[in-house]
Amino acid sequence: MYPTLLHIGPLTIYSFGLMVAIAFLTANSLLNAELKRKAYPNAEQLGSSITLLALIGGIFGAKLFHLLENPSYFFEDPIGSLFSGEGLTFYGGLITSIVMILVYLRTKQTPFLGIADAASPSLMIAYGIGRIGCQLAGDGDYGIPTDHAFGMSYPDGMVSTLSARNTELVRYFQELFPGRPIPEDIIVHPTPVYETLIAFLFFGILWRFRTKQLGMGQLFGMYLILAGIERFLVEFLRMNPLYMGLSQAQWISIILGMIGSIIFIRNKNH
Repeated sequence: MYPTLLHIGPLTIYSFGLMVAIAFLTANSLLNAELKRKAYPNAEQLGSSITLLALIGGIFGAKLFHLLENPSYFFEDPIGSLFSGEGLTFYGGLITSIVMILVYLRTKQTPFLGIADAASPSLMIAYGIGRIGCQLAGDGDYGIPTDHAFGMSYPDGMVSTLSARNTELVRYFQELFPGRPIPEDIIVHPTPVYETLIAFLFFGILWRFRTKQLGMGQLFGMYLILAGIERFLVEFLRMNPLYMGLSQAQWISIILGMIGSIIFIRNKNH
């Protein structure tokens, strides 16, 4: 793993931060292209404003939802947990960004669903690129212990898989493989790799459908459905607290999938 890529004097380049920057730049470029294709006035300025709001809302919301999902981190180290680069929940960033962009577009009297359609492929590919950053950093987004051939470990990650440094992972290993000796380095599901591959596949689907004769909002509805399916399934391999049998992300996935289905159906002829 490569949490830190290089040092340039006093400047440190972190792999996760670099991939997040690439994700937002890629998303901004694709969004601007779509807004131009759809002939929105001041497309580049509009796209850049939306991307900036998504960046601010994404980071703030992702951190907030992570602390709500794992309050023990906050109580153990309030200042450190707020300002660390670890612990970012995607859905928190997505929901916060949507709210901020919705308010902004209302002030501009611009239809939200039209912009959301243009942004949907960008959102999906940005998510996939961001997960590359999680993989490189080994930030704890990996999955449960496994003995499959495609499993891997993150001994030098921000959240190490070394048993001496990760008591939570040891607990999962003991539950999944009772009686087995605990290895020095625990092999886990590389869920960031799974998510990147699925996100790129879903991006291809959304990119293809963007030029089809769809009602306003339908492509955004498709995005919510696909994003919900991806996260709902991968959460079965993740180590997150459960609420009534499902993780917080899975419950949000169900809600967003339902909202996406309603938007897609209701806007068929819009």
